[in-house]
Amino acid sequence: MMFLFLLMLSAYALGAVGALALGHGTLGRGLAALGAVVGAGAGFTLGVVALVSGQSLSVGVPLVLPLTGFALRLDGLGAFFLVIIGLVGASAALYGFGYSAAYEGRYSLRMMGAMLNVLLLSLSLQVLAENALTFLLTWEMVSLSAYWLVLTEHDQPGTVRAGVWYIAMTHAGFAALVAMFLLLSGGELTTSFAAMRSKSALLAPPARDAVFLLALFGFGSKAGIVPLHVWLPMAHPVAPSHVSALMSGVVIKMGIYGLVRMALDLLGGGPVWWGGVVLAIGAVSALLGVLYALMEHDLKRLLAYHSVENIGIILIGIGAGLVFHSYGLMTLAALGFIGGLYHTINHASFKGLLFLGAGSVLHATHTRNMEEMGGLIKRMPWTALFFLIGSAAISALPPLNGFASEWLVFQSLLGGFNIPVPEVAVLMPVAVGMLALTSGLAAACFVKAFGITFLALPRSPEAEHAHEAPLSMRLGMAILALACVGLGLAPFAVAPMLGGVLNGLGGLPDTRLAFTLNVSLQMPDAFAQMSPTLVASGLLLILTLVPLVMWALRVNRKLRVSDTWGCGRVGQTPRMEYTATAFAEPLRRVFAELYRPSRELTIDFHPESKYFVQSIEYKSDITPLFDRWLYDPFLRLVRFAAGQVRRLQAGSLHLYLVYVTLVLVLLLLAARWF
Repeated sequence: MMFLFLLMLSAYALGAVGALALGHGTLGRGLAALGAVVGAGAGFTLGVVALVSGQSLSVGVPLVLPLTGFALRLDGLGAFFLVIIGLVGASAALYGFGYSAAYEGRYSLRMMGAMLNVLLLSLSLQVLAENALTFLLTWEMVSLSAYWLVLTEHDQPGTVRAGVWYIAMTHAGFAALVAMFLLLSGGELTTSFAAMRSKSALLAPPARDAVFLLALFGFGSKAGIVPLHVWLPMAHPVAPSHVSALMSGVVIKMGIYGLVRMALDLLGGGPVWWGGVVLAIGAVSALLGVLYALMEHDLKRLLAYHSVENIGIILIGIGAGLVFHSYGLMTLAALGFIGGLYHTINHASFKGLLFLGAGSVLHATHTRNMEEMGGLIKRMPWTALFFLIGSAAISALPPLNGFASEWLVFQSLLGGFNIPVPEVAVLMPVAVGMLALTSGLAAACFVKAFGITFLALPRSPEAEHAHEAPLSMRLGMAILALACVGLGLAPFAVAPMLGGVLNGLGGLPDTRLAFTLNVSLQMPDAFAQMSPTLVASGLLLILTLVPLVMWALRVNRKLRVSDTWGCGRVGQTPRMEYTATAFAEPLRRVFAELYRPSRELTIDFHPESKYFVQSIEYKSDITPLFDRWLYDPFLRLVRFAAGQVRRLQAGSLHLYLVYVTLVLVLLLLAARWF
C-alpha cells in the first residue's frame, strides 16, 4: 500500500512539473495527462486494495513549523472516495489530452496541465487527512487549483464572474469549517480526528448543534446544496469540459465526504432534527435542481443543474440515515447511508460521462446551445452512444447504475413506518413523493437533452459539419460508460462493500450480511428484492428474440427510405423540428409560479393587412428564485455598505492611525471580557 501511495504522489508531482516545463505542444500535454492518469490509477488501486483487505494506512509528514501537524490516514470511508477520485480522474485526464489540443496558442496549457495534477493530488490527500490542519490545507488546495482551472478561458464572457462566485462561496464555506474545527478540537487544529471523536461526546448539546450547522454550511457550499448552489451553473459551463467532469464528479463530492465524516464519524450522529434538516435540504435541492435544468438550453449549464439535483438525492439517503440513526434503527440507517454513498459513485460516473460527452459536442460544434445542434448522431456515433448511456443512467433506467442506487434510497425511505414518532415518520413518504417526481422530471429532461442534441436534422452549419471526437476523448468516455454499466449490474457486490465501509462509523453495525451475495439484492427482513443483473438478462433476451421472430415470420428487411410526415408539408427543414424551448414549454406553464418567466412577444404584420404575419419574435427569461430573492438583495446591501465604508478613505495617515488604535482598543476589551 505504501508503494501505491508513493507512486500516486510522485506521478501527480511529475505530471505538474512536466506540464510547467513542457506545457506547450504534444509532449507537454502528454506528460500532464500521463502523470494524472498514472496518479489516478495508483490512487484507484490503493482505494480498492484498502476496501478489499480492510487494511489502513497512516503517514506522518515531519515538516517544519507551522506544518508539524500534517498527518494522513486511509480508512474505509477515505478509500471509497479515493476510488471515485481515481475513476473520474483517470478518465478526465485521458480525455483532456485530446481535448486540450484545441487550446494550443490560445490559453496557457502549462497552467492547465499543472493545475489538473495539483487538483487530483489535493483531492487524494483530502480524503486521507487525519487532523483539522491537514484537512483545511488540502481543502484550500482543492479550491485554488479548481479556481485556476475554471479561469482557463478567462477572455470568454462570464468566465471571470463564475470564478469570483466560485471562490467567494468556497471561502465562505472555508471560514465555517475553520470555526467548526476550532469548536470541535478545543482550539488546537493539529488534534487528530481520533481525539476529536472522544472530545465530541463531551461537548454540550448547543456546541454540538453549532458544529453540525457549521459543517452543513461549509460542506454544503462545496457540494452545491440549495441555496448555496449558485456557483455551479456559472462555473461548470465555462470550465474546460474535462475539468467540468472533475468538478461535478469529484470536487462537489468532497462536500458529501466531509458531511459524512463529521456528522457520522466525528460527532457520532445526533438528534432527529439533524437528519430532518439534511433530508429536507436534499429533497428541495433535488426537485429545484431538475426543474431549473428543464428550462436550460445550454447543454453544460443543464448538466450543472442536474448536479444540484443528484447532490439532493445523495443527501436524501444520508438524511434518512441520520434520522434512523437517531432512533437506534441501525439497519435502516445503514441502508440510507449505503444508498447515499452508492449514488455518490454512480453520479460521479454518469455525470462525468455526460460532461465529457457535452465537451465532445462543444469540441465539434463550438457551441453549448442545443438549439444550434441536431443530427449529431450520424456525425458523432460514439459520442452519441456514450451520451445515451449516461442519459439513461441519470434517468434511473434499469439496468444501469442510477436505477440501482435510487432504488436503495427509495427502499430506505419506505422503512420510515418503523419510526415511532408519527410527526417524523410522515416526512418519509413526503420525501418519497418528491424523489419520485424528481426522477420523472429527470427522465423528461434527458429525453430533451439527447433528442434535441443528437437527433433530427442539423440546425446550424457547425452541426452539419461536426466530426467525431479524437481517440483519447472516446477512451475517456468509454471508461465511465463501462463504469455505469458495471455498477448497475453488480449492486449485490457494491452494496455489501459499502456496508463494510460504514461498519463502526457512529456505531453502525456490519450490514454486509444483510444482502444476498448472488444476482439479487435483498433488503433486510426481505422487505424488497431487486436484481438489475436479471433485468439486463431479460432485456438482452428480448433484443435477441426480436430479430429471430422477424426472421421466422419472413419480415421484409429491405431498407426503405421515405420522408418523415410533416403535417402535409413536402420537404423537411430544420425549422420544422421540435426545439428545446418547445419541448420544455408545457412544464414551464405547469410550474409558472416557480419560474415566473418574463416574456416579450413582437409580431410584425404585413403593412396592407393585419391578417398576414411577416415575423414573430418571442423572448422569455427565467431568473432563478434564490438569485432574485436572496443574492440580489444581499449584493445590493453589500454595495451600499461598501459605499458607506468608502467614506472612511480620507487619505489622512493620522486618521488611519486613529482607526487602527480604536480597533485595537476594542479587541483588547473584547479579549478582557470574553
